Amino acid sequence: MGKHGEEEDCLGFTYDVFISFRGEDTRYNFIGHLRRELVRKGMNSFVDDRNLRIGETLSPALCRAIEESRIFIVVFSENYASSKWCLDELVGIMELTKRREKKQLVIPVFYHVDPSDILHERNSFGKHMKAHENQFGKESQRMQAWRSALSEAVNFPEKHISTGYVQQ
Repeated sequence: MGKHGEEEDCLGFTYDVFISFRGEDTRYNFIGHLRRELVRKGMNSFVDDRNLRIGETLSPALCRAIEESRIFIVVFSENYASSKWCLDELVGIMELTKRREKKQLVIPVFYHVDPSDILHERNSFGKHMKAHENQFGKESQRMQAWRSALSEAVNFPEKHISTGYVQQ
């Protein structure tokens, strides 16, 4: 496993784990605990705590971090879909896992959300996706890419972790 500051390992990965999350929902609770555990296990994780999101698209540094990561932990939370950058990260992650020869793993974590709300655009996910539709248009390429990536990630085989959601 890679250590912070070293060059890419023999498999071409700089980071063991890339964590995609909505900061306002999880930064100071779940993500903090997750990062601490990853460090304890000797895993080098990339977390965008340096604000690499600039303008309307992902920065080259953020795209490079995605390319150079072996495992992706996507933490779906109530406001994940409110962020265009989170959705763009997810598109990049899902596209990368389809086209690379390297075996990369996506682990979706459902933090106080129901996966079916994501798939069926209900509750907060529905509200946020509708707001994006109003900005970009329902049939825009960006909206289609986001919906496809959300569906693929939610349906990623046998790798779900749910935390804190209580069925009502």
